[in-house]
Amino acid sequence: MPKTPEDWLEKASAPEKAKGIFKLFLGYAPGVGKTYSMLSEGIRRHNRGEDVVIGFIETHGRKGVEELVPELETVPRRSIEYKGTVFEEMDVDAIIARRPAVVLVDELAHTNIPGSKHRKRYEDLLELLNAKIDVLSTLNIQHMESLAPTVHSITGVTVRETVPDWVPLMANETVMVDLTPEALQQRMERGDVYSKHKVHQALHNFFRRGNLIALRELALRQVAEHVDRSLESYMAAKDIEKNWPVRERLAVCISSNPSGQYLIARGARMARRLDAELYVVHVDTGVDNQGPGHKSLEANIRFAGDLGAKVVRIKGKNIADTMAAFAREKHVTQVIFGRAAVKGLRKLLYLSAIHRFLRDAPAVDVHIVTHQDPD
Repeated sequence: MPKTPEDWLEKASAPEKAKGIFKLFLGYAPGVGKTYSMLSEGIRRHNRGEDVVIGFIETHGRKGVEELVPELETVPRRSIEYKGTVFEEMDVDAIIARRPAVVLVDELAHTNIPGSKHRKRYEDLLELLNAKIDVLSTLNIQHMESLAPTVHSITGVTVRETVPDWVPLMANETVMVDLTPEALQQRMERGDVYSKHKVHQALHNFFRRGNLIALRELALRQVAEHVDRSLESYMAAKDIEKNWPVRERLAVCISSNPSGQYLIARGARMARRLDAELYVVHVDTGVDNQGPGHKSLEANIRFAGDLGAKVVRIKGKNIADTMAAFAREKHVTQVIFGRAAVKGLRKLLYLSAIHRFLRDAPAVDVHIVTHQDPD
């Protein structure tokens, strides 16, 4: 379709982007539909008039994927001879010379054949982004470097091809391509993922239902973290200090008092019930740095770590102001303070500190947990 004067004007007035946009299709196992989803989006963009090409697609003989590939232009691959065998890899230079608006790059964790321009495919992707080409790519959660040991402990499978965590984390957009474990197993049994003679072995090894449930949870948590980071970045950019309680975040304020472990345990139980992020915060005012106080503080912190809390140590002149600033920065929704069963001046000082926190903190729920102060 020929461009109208309005199209040319819009293009001329649009600011030039510094680099390409990276969109990642993330899955938890082979066969959930990442490549199919990526191709479907590429075809939709092509039908809207965008210049879209295929840089590399691995069909694995899957009929649905094979039927979509001819819908888009494919940049010819580069042939590389290695140890007497000819392999085909994505031709980065040819794609850059072609200058498409969008390129599809399958299997981000792939290791290129020796003799390729880059050792890993994610390095190819970085060059394409730097050339101001938008990239759609795919990845399974087990190929993230930090998760590979966890995946091995769950499935018994050693993941040999990985990408550094910062690569998927740099995606401008992450799409979770989801499918229930039961539906994926049915897809396996129909022969839609692997050939029929491989199905039985796969279903009794990597594709066991327990494995798939655990891998799916890892992928869902990864996407949830990406969404949290996106929301925090947006709120920071827009200077939004008011809490948007889309996810619960609990903070437990502790000191060197041994009763801190009781507070931490209460916070951990609440966090589990709410599926919330848990912070255990110690405000260092210089009081607990020496003697018995230092030892009991370290014991409290170890206990918090054992319960899976994120331990944060902050230096501050007073607890109220420091905790208020922390709650605002981390968008905390609930705070737990301890209160010793004391009277007189100590009680007045405590209540004064709580009032000061409430005055300066964003809208948070405050829990006061009473404990007996040891003699």
